[in-house]
Amino acid sequence: MNKPQPIRSVLENTFKSLEIDVPLKTYSILGAWNEIVGESVAAHSQPRTIRNRILFIDVAHPTWMQQLQFLKPTLLEKINTFLGESLIQDIRFKLGRILSEISAPPKTFSIEEEKLDKATLNRIEALLQEMDDEALRNSLREVLIKGAKLQHYRKKRK
Repeated sequence: MNKPQPIRSVLENTFKSLEIDVPLKTYSILGAWNEIVGESVAAHSQPRTIRNRILFIDVAHPTWMQQLQFLKPTLLEKINTFLGESLIQDIRFKLGRILSEISAPPKTFSIEEEKLDKATLNRIEALLQEMDDEALRNSLREVLIKGAKLQHYRKKRK
């Protein structure tokens, strides 16, 4: 019988095999924007999305857009330092409205309504098949399914 593994290593391996570890890590930028860039920059800019390791940022005014272009190397360094590795390769700025808070999903949203394809469900089951502890396997299955449903929901909203 194999030695039990810490749940942290099981989750890390599972996220890596499902290829959702990088998006999870990079989207932490959205919630920590003030901390990463400081209040003055955050008051005039807001990260919008991340695609192909490119961070897209809305900026309130053309003057701020120009200033942030000059600060791009510094911002990239701060962001990747925050993430602990170089996950963001470029930043693109766009004029946009800056919201005081990042909008949350509508209150009527229920993750239970999301449907997953069989391939995703089969990948999750394949990852869990070697776990002997049934209670742990069931708990981890719920976490992975909810995470996959949330990712599916977010992709639909784009």
